[in-house]
Amino acid sequence: MHLVYKCNNNIYETETTDSNLEIIKEVVGSRVTIKIKANKDLYLISCSESISHKYNKNDLFFLNGYQSWTDSYEYKYNDKLKDVYKLPKKLIDMFSFDKYGDPTFVEYHKDLFHAFDISYVKGNNPLCVLNYNYKNAYLIIIHNKKLNLLVLQSDIKNKLIKEENEFILFDYVIDNNINNSISNYCNSFNKVKAKKLFGYTSWYNHYQNINESIILNALDNQDERFDLFQIDDGYEEFVGDWLRIDKNKFPNGLKPIVDKIHEKKMLAGIWLAPFAAEEKSYIFNEHKDWIKKDKDGNLGKAGGNWSGFYALDIFNPEVVNYIKEFLKYYVDLGFDFFKLDFLYACNLYETEGYTRSEVSEIAYSLLRECLGDKLILGCGATLLNSSSYFDYLRIGPDVSLKFDDVWYMKYMHRERISTKNTLRNTIYRSFLNNHLFLNDPDVFLLRDDNISLSMKQRYALTMINSLFGSLLMTSDNPKNYNEEKKNILNEALNNFYNAKVLSYETINNKIRVTYRLKDINKTFTYDIKKGVIING
Repeated sequence: MHLVYKCNNNIYETETTDSNLEIIKEVVGSRVTIKIKANKDLYLISCSESISHKYNKNDLFFLNGYQSWTDSYEYKYNDKLKDVYKLPKKLIDMFSFDKYGDPTFVEYHKDLFHAFDISYVKGNNPLCVLNYNYKNAYLIIIHNKKLNLLVLQSDIKNKLIKEENEFILFDYVIDNNINNSISNYCNSFNKVKAKKLFGYTSWYNHYQNINESIILNALDNQDERFDLFQIDDGYEEFVGDWLRIDKNKFPNGLKPIVDKIHEKKMLAGIWLAPFAAEEKSYIFNEHKDWIKKDKDGNLGKAGGNWSGFYALDIFNPEVVNYIKEFLKYYVDLGFDFFKLDFLYACNLYETEGYTRSEVSEIAYSLLRECLGDKLILGCGATLLNSSSYFDYLRIGPDVSLKFDDVWYMKYMHRERISTKNTLRNTIYRSFLNNHLFLNDPDVFLLRDDNISLSMKQRYALTMINSLFGSLLMTSDNPKNYNEEKKNILNEALNNFYNAKVLSYETINNKIRVTYRLKDINKTFTYDIKKGVIING
């Protein structure tokens, strides 16, 4: 182990106990725990371990990405992670493409794969690494294929350890029994109490172009089996101004809609981005002191969506009071279900004294404190932190109305909108479902208008979501479906409530899925490149 820290304004590097700290290591079976006890006040900078591991050309690498939207699937040996810094700097700066994931604090290299907290390698020399220390620090798992080296980095930068205090640097399992290790790991989390939900969200048809008439029309055309009706982005004046409902779009406010949703015996859902404020918002323009600063003291941009948006500083008491105020406002309106989005913004910029993971824990616990027993769907969030606070979690990027979007999108950041990517995430992150949280695979779409997915691709999207997810959501009006689409929806709902996936296996550019439905085992093959089911 190699540790770098700062003490009395001096930088130290050590691999063993020294005069400033004590290193304590414990190994029990395949689980390794390393902690330090400070003899003086310390600021941690970096910590890593290197372990020899023989990689092979036929290996498959599961790389869990940094947040909900980050592509996370089984990579082939010669695949490469998309490095956003390969894009022109002007484009990156204009659209903040490097702010959605990990590029600002993880180095990309053509010979390296990296993952957060969870990674496995399938092949001649199987390997599984799992982080139990996620409340303290993310574990960055680096596969150096060229040097046959596994490097484990504890994301501890900025952590302050006061004199006589202890801190856990590492707590991980490393094993060659992938299935057993993952099973034990998932079972170590608290059992999820929420249930599967079938419902509607306004986003993937109308996007921000919603109003009272559109929402009420969708509500009138809902499926009588819906559990949930969610109003997505577009009801507020600007992102960040959560107490300012757009009166031109919703002249009667949201309360009458909530009441009508409840009259139809559905949960009322609302979308918010609690740690974000766009440039056009009142919050951004009148409260710039609420915005998190970067290391140079500049306002912290968090992405290029809307008019460009910034990260709120959750360590500012006024920000905390504002978050409490607007979440209470929506609770008082009667909303039951809260989709909280762009949550990565809370720890995008460094906070002195805290690791990134600790900041997420503080931020997510604030949301749960504010919302009590309301249902929470996290989105754009770091996965393991979400397990303690959210009922549901998005586990892939946004679905696109095209299978893989326009050609140039393929060169964008790893969190880009992509139906192709989200379907892979839905499958390969499915082992988290029902353990850390209930998985949200995003929407299925069967309608013919305002969409470029082929019918075969729409069918595959619907079937995979129904088998692997615990939220089955759409932005369609199902009452408009023809008989074919009604039959597909019925098949999907049968899968959703009654089927159990038994296994999935990557074979070249295809995934073979086996599931059980009413005591009958069934299989199908999904073509990753084409986005269709080619046999069943």
